[in-house]
Amino acid sequence: MKKENFIVILGAAESGVGAAILAKEKGFNVFVSDKGVIKDQYKAMLEENAIDYEEGCHSEEKILQASEVIKSPGIRSDVPLVVKLMDMGTPVISDLEFAARYTDARLICITGSNGKTTTTLLTYHILKQAGLNVGLAGNVGKSFALQVARNNYDYYVLEISNFQLDHMYDFKADIAILLNITPDHLDRYEYKFQNYINSKFRILQNMKANDTFIYCSDDQVLIDEIGKRNISAETWAFTVTEDDAKQAYLKDETIYINLKDKENFTVSTNDLQLKGKHNFGNSMAAMLAARAVDIKNDKIRESLMSFENVEHRLEKIPFLVNGVEFINDSKATNVNSVWYALDSMKSKNVIWIAGGTDKGNDYSELFTLAEQKVKALVCLGVDNEKLKKSFNGKVETIVETHSMKECVETSYKLAQPGDVVLLSPACASFDLFKSYVDRGKQFKEEVRKL
Repeated sequence: MKKENFIVILGAAESGVGAAILAKEKGFNVFVSDKGVIKDQYKAMLEENAIDYEEGCHSEEKILQASEVIKSPGIRSDVPLVVKLMDMGTPVISDLEFAARYTDARLICITGSNGKTTTTLLTYHILKQAGLNVGLAGNVGKSFALQVARNNYDYYVLEISNFQLDHMYDFKADIAILLNITPDHLDRYEYKFQNYINSKFRILQNMKANDTFIYCSDDQVLIDEIGKRNISAETWAFTVTEDDAKQAYLKDETIYINLKDKENFTVSTNDLQLKGKHNFGNSMAAMLAARAVDIKNDKIRESLMSFENVEHRLEKIPFLVNGVEFINDSKATNVNSVWYALDSMKSKNVIWIAGGTDKGNDYSELFTLAEQKVKALVCLGVDNEKLKKSFNGKVETIVETHSMKECVETSYKLAQPGDVVLLSPACASFDLFKSYVDRGKQFKEEVRKL
């Protein structure tokens, strides 16, 4: 039998513990359950707030009594316990859905298959530099729920994953940014691309005419889907082409922002810290979001010039090793991210490191760039057969490695002065590493040892 006012949180990491603290503050009876081991820092937070918890198991009988369950985005929606809860009619929601109930702040929400972390951090940077009272949360930064419990921000910039969107129902963005949609995480969506697309478009749910939807008009999937949907929000498009009918566009190395009823302005791409066409698009999205909250043009321009990109995303190692450049793009966990990385490489001699846990990847869109730019493919994973088979005949040299030390040393031996060693895996990290962050840090450490 369900207990009134009883909330269960599944997962005791950043988002789950934050949600637990907010729920306790709002007067709920709270229980946190994590099937794994809870990190000491999160145990301490739970104990400091007198929140009941368990680790190493899920006490199903107790969990099924919940009036509502907040699920960590890392827990699949099709695990038996979650399915059972939903079959019983128990609401299973994300931490963002829960936290949004308790704030009146304007929400700038960003999703997409690629570029969302960079765009989120840049948008936050612009708002912060402009003096707004703003928080950073979601899939990056501190827990949204914990910030709602502890702070009183006027704005939040939220990076939102599709796994969070899947369990958001009444949540509403004031400004929604949808950057692109390419096949990713299909193992969580019955290997059906349309299911994944539908998940991403949930960011538009509940938006009204006075809200703003910003999207990339260069993405054909977005164009096709927008054509099928009745979108209530005001719609602003950006493009890296010379289409001056769009609200933001690129022409002759200059970004133009052209909004009705707002002062237009331009920024030279030479003044941007972020380079590459994909990053020009990310910058346009952030600029449009900033204009939607009426930040002045000069403040936007200053912020674009001072922004530093996220770690593990096309992060250049700040030294050459005997003339060889090393780039850490460990965050590139899908094929489209790697396409952007290879496309931005000026060198025609790239030693490309790829591999890990495959998520149903189709590597065909990389074939042309690989033939043009990749001198050697160094596979890094437990099972590299799909990679080797895909690029056989398209890359002259393909070698296999099974540790970061072996991988970096092999890549260095294959390189000549002027070459680039690019870690851009196209796969998840969990076969050999704890996370893409762990993979990127190990890469940088092994490069330092050369």
